[in-house]
Amino acid sequence: MDISGFADGFDSVTDAALEWLGDHGEVVFDLARKVLEGLYDGILWAISLPPFYVVAIIVAVAGARLVNIWFGALAGLALAFCAIMGLWPQTVGTLSLVVTATVLALAVGIPGGVVAGFVPAIDRLLEPILDLVQTLPPYIYLLPAIGLLGYGPATALVATIIVALPPALRLTSLGIRMTPLEFIELGKATGMTTWQMFWKIRLPFAMPSIMAGINQSLMMAFGMVVIAGIVGSGGLGETIYGAIRTLDIAKSIDAAIAIVILTMVLDRLTQSAVRLNAGGRT
Repeated sequence: MDISGFADGFDSVTDAALEWLGDHGEVVFDLARKVLEGLYDGILWAISLPPFYVVAIIVAVAGARLVNIWFGALAGLALAFCAIMGLWPQTVGTLSLVVTATVLALAVGIPGGVVAGFVPAIDRLLEPILDLVQTLPPYIYLLPAIGLLGYGPATALVATIIVALPPALRLTSLGIRMTPLEFIELGKATGMTTWQMFWKIRLPFAMPSIMAGINQSLMMAFGMVVIAGIVGSGGLGETIYGAIRTLDIAKSIDAAIAIVILTMVLDRLTQSAVRLNAGGRT
């Protein structure tokens, strides 16, 4: 049986839907692009404002407090190495993109996870959707975003937000659901309201899981950096994409090292924050 006609029809419907959205939602998508790029530019400006050595010192101090003094010193030197390679503007651009996308993903994922944790029906509804989002190749999200938002940081942000959202939502929901029953019963017995029980019992128990979701969202966002370089996201991803196009192997390796440094530093810092939070709760 020839099913090519069905495939052609499906493709035509998809193209027509995107074209309709682009024509009728132009004002909305233009506004969304300006808002996203405005947030990105603001965070980029804030991170770019101090010299690289100031940022390196801040990260070194945070690393020494959260992990240990040796990690703090190594993290600071590693960030300084990014500047020595001549990639500080690109490193800051990548960090700004990841921070912006992660903050926006968390702004949706954590409240959504709280609701899903309280309402099992919503959790069951979201489960297959999140499975689908995490199963599809990440670059798939760039294609419709290009058609609706054009090339630039806004498109990269949308794709990165979609990729970074599921871990935060899943782990927040899990944390809310995993509150020990005896503590819930104790809260009810002492006459706590639902709101008081959430802030004083459920949230403290869920916090380690929420922090783990933040860590995983950051890692997923970093995984999207190189792919997002295709759409002119700026930063190290675009540097790698440009180096691949010109076969500049040395430049691509330098940019890849800078991405690894950023990823490892933020990963260790957030993991340590998770452990400290869990230790404080116990």
